[in-house]
Amino acid sequence: MSDFATRVIEGTRTLGPLCVGIDPHPGRVPDLFGGDTAKGAAAWGEAIIELCQGKVCAIKPQVGLFERFGPDGFTALQHIARAGREAGLIVLMDAKRGDIGSTAEGYAQAYLGPDAPFPCDAVTVNPYLGLDTLEPFFRRAREGGKGVIVLARTSNPGASDFQTRAMGEAPLYLRVVDALGPAIARLKSPCGWSNLMLVTGATGPAEAKRIRMISPDALFLVPGYGAQGAGAAEAVAGFVRGDGGLVSASRSVTFPEAANGTDRAQIWREAVTEAMMIAQTQLLQALGR
Repeated sequence: MSDFATRVIEGTRTLGPLCVGIDPHPGRVPDLFGGDTAKGAAAWGEAIIELCQGKVCAIKPQVGLFERFGPDGFTALQHIARAGREAGLIVLMDAKRGDIGSTAEGYAQAYLGPDAPFPCDAVTVNPYLGLDTLEPFFRRAREGGKGVIVLARTSNPGASDFQTRAMGEAPLYLRVVDALGPAIARLKSPCGWSNLMLVTGATGPAEAKRIRMISPDALFLVPGYGAQGAGAAEAVAGFVRGDGGLVSASRSVTFPEAANGTDRAQIWREAVTEAMMIAQTQLLQALGR
């Protein structure tokens, strides 16, 4: 199987850059699938995966929104991860892990190991404990052709509390990206892009362009498109000649207004499919495709 970066580039060139977030927010999982339970989240997520096939190349389950169900939630997350991979989708696990030493190795094994209980193609990690805490993830990625997605400039309003603070002549987020340069090079794929992906929020398009200037080989994972207010043009601001990564959308795609409250599976499927295709079309248009 091709490595992570190659699959992302091939998938986005074929279908477009949309990545569908599978985020079972409290009280939002439709009764049609069992409501706000672990089993409901698993059934709902599997239904989304079925709709994604042939329309998008990637999904992104949000670990914390499964974790809230306890052990049953982890079982549901396993089910979603395996169903996504069996469907041929790229599975990004949004876990934002970050810890030291053997603990980081445990997290890396859980998501990127050859027998990972939560199998995925890439996992999100937090770099703010230092580069040494990321090494177990980098090592697992090299061994298995997987990806590591490092937080750089996130899309939440509070990102400015620390990430944009000046550190000499550059803000903190650029210092982080610059420090990741050797790892980006070390994880470079034969396709020319790195298996180290950076999170660059759609709500900060100017920052995404600055990151692209110093990290020309890093793919971007772009949250903040849709429900968080950013448009398609902002979301792909850091892309280059139509390539550059994945744009994540969750609530705007998986909880469209037309699907609210319906007890008819066909109406739900049509509403989610339409929302998905509108988002993908807008992104492709922004890329000039």
